[in-house]
Amino acid sequence: MKEIIKKYLYNYYFLCIASAFVINFLIEIFSRHSIVAAFNYLIHSPVVFTYNVLLILLTFSLILLVRRKFFVFTTISLIWLAGGITNGIVLNNRVTPFTANELKLISSTFDILEKYFSKFQIGLIGVGIALAIIGVIIAFFKAPRSKNKVNYKKNIPLFAAGIISFVLLTQGALKANIISDYFGNIAFAYLDYGFPYCFTNTLLNTGIKRPVNYTQATIEKLAETLMNSEDSSKLDNSNLVASNDNSMVPQKQAPNIIMLQLESFFDPTHMIDLEFSEDPVPNFRKLKEQFSSGYLKVPSVGAGTANTEFEVISGMNLEFFGAGEYPYKTILRKTTAESINYDLKDLGYSTHAIHNNKGTFYTRQKVFKMLGFDTFTSIEYMNIEETTPLGWAKDKYLTKSIVDALKSTEGQDYIYTISVQGHGDYPTTPVENHSKITVSGLDDTERLTSFEYFTNEMYEMDQFIAELIQALSLINEDIVLVMYGDHLPTLGIEDAELSNGDIFETEYVIWNNFGLEKQDTDIEAYQLGAHVLNQLGIHHGTLINYHQQYKDTPDYLDNLKLLQYDMLYGERYIYGGVNPYEPTKMQMGVNEVLISEVYNDEDGNFIVKGQNFTEYSRVKINDTAHETTYIDPNTLMVSDYTLNEDDRFAIQQVTVTNHVLSTSAKYKVGQEEENNQFYDQGFEEGYMAGYQAALEALGQPVQEVE
Repeated sequence: MKEIIKKYLYNYYFLCIASAFVINFLIEIFSRHSIVAAFNYLIHSPVVFTYNVLLILLTFSLILLVRRKFFVFTTISLIWLAGGITNGIVLNNRVTPFTANELKLISSTFDILEKYFSKFQIGLIGVGIALAIIGVIIAFFKAPRSKNKVNYKKNIPLFAAGIISFVLLTQGALKANIISDYFGNIAFAYLDYGFPYCFTNTLLNTGIKRPVNYTQATIEKLAETLMNSEDSSKLDNSNLVASNDNSMVPQKQAPNIIMLQLESFFDPTHMIDLEFSEDPVPNFRKLKEQFSSGYLKVPSVGAGTANTEFEVISGMNLEFFGAGEYPYKTILRKTTAESINYDLKDLGYSTHAIHNNKGTFYTRQKVFKMLGFDTFTSIEYMNIEETTPLGWAKDKYLTKSIVDALKSTEGQDYIYTISVQGHGDYPTTPVENHSKITVSGLDDTERLTSFEYFTNEMYEMDQFIAELIQALSLINEDIVLVMYGDHLPTLGIEDAELSNGDIFETEYVIWNNFGLEKQDTDIEAYQLGAHVLNQLGIHHGTLINYHQQYKDTPDYLDNLKLLQYDMLYGERYIYGGVNPYEPTKMQMGVNEVLISEVYNDEDGNFIVKGQNFTEYSRVKINDTAHETTYIDPNTLMVSDYTLNEDDRFAIQQVTVTNHVLSTSAKYKVGQEEENNQFYDQGFEEGYMAGYQAALEALGQPVQEVE
């Protein structure tokens, strides 16, 4: 026995091979939260499992280059196990798995921890990390070194051969479709292809690879072709004319444009086997019959809201980026990108983003500046009184924010709205007093329960659509409202279960109040903006024009990749070598948060009066933020504080994780004329009068769209 132990356990090569297998199996247990599921994966996907074992083994090959072999072996083992454990914890609390990009967003990671775990659990995680670090340090100083010097002449070629062999193996596996370099649903990809491969992919495979034909001459020729194409004659029919300062402005009153991206929204009746006690989406169905509509091909399934969002706003195809990549977490943290916002701002539009979720999710509070938004109204600037059983804000509260954005400017507005009500994960046990519509047709009781929950959320979102159109119909301005689902829900739906046969398809409809011609067509998410603007006679912007002119040409996708690479990663030849887009000075919230009065009441409580307060408002006195009680949109209270006339006061809007999104203008007692100097009472009264008319409609019973 001693000889066996000495022969194998002290043999690093055997130890690495055995450990790679064990570590990969443990990672799969963590990812699937089940030993049985990990065994099933091993049995049914042995080739993929072996590939991941070889990937882990490749990282162990670093011991060929060092004398501290045990230290390197221990460190690499801990890194893989830590990644697997982290992924398991993350998947226990959200749909999308742990990716390498999150290592670059450590501050956001702490926000996520605070949302999903108690302070005690975070403390345990911290202790675990500390113990792992201590273990690595002890291994560094105490672990034995190899007595023999490293034979670099032999080991470096061996190490290089291992890397080359694995690269060739990977290429073969990709061609044989054993693994994939595109993740339509990153959660499914991790389950299909394993954590080691997928995580490594998100680490190494980012951005757009340089096209082989990318040169200045190629881009300039493409730009020349774009401007000289016969189809470019459409530009002559654009409703743009030169103003006195030679800027391009609308010749006639252009419509307001509202994009409404509905979380996980799709027509449940597309499920072939399901039966419903009543139509779950009657309003959306009638809208499809009367207005332009079709299927929308989106880049993800079950998750990936931000990626559908990115495609629609930018007009860029996500397939050209790395597998499972979120540009919001990578390139858009470094540079601006041409978008429909910048294109419409050139034409005098104001641009607004609205989302009934926290403003820091996907770091939108930073990314939206890079995409050209003037304002961003997140949940911290809304008064949400009702949530779903899962805790997501209901979409009906978006109506007020959309109307607020329309009323906030005298000119035309582009409003990009992201809903959240339909968000999963969906309960597998019945929710009491939730189901107005009953669903049948599946033998799997838990899955059927999830579908019934989801269907009833779709019904409420459909009612919200009707309410929103009622409110918009009362506004005396031309409006286009584009509604679509961002992706299918996380309900394990397969192509064969759908009447349309494609899990990457949702639907869109283009409502308007001025008689826009009905044009039904199926399109990609990255074509949607150009498609809508084309119907409106607007042909402005490089990618907008490109989609409008070349969508049906043979080289369409190849040239689109060239343009995207040049705009984001290349030399920007298309713009003459200079990025023309500056980050916007984005305002958080459309309505300014203001203080009008401060005083101590009879009970000694400090009262702050003002406007546009929410449950996320916090009183800041001088340089200190105080615990604040929300009373109503015009009143906040701070206990146990006595007014000092020398103090200055402000209101901070903060996330649930105490991230400060904005701070109001300062207020000081006795200087009312100087306080809130940007507040225009006349404008506010006019705005409120117009808004009140829309609100009155929302008090009426919801009616189906005629």
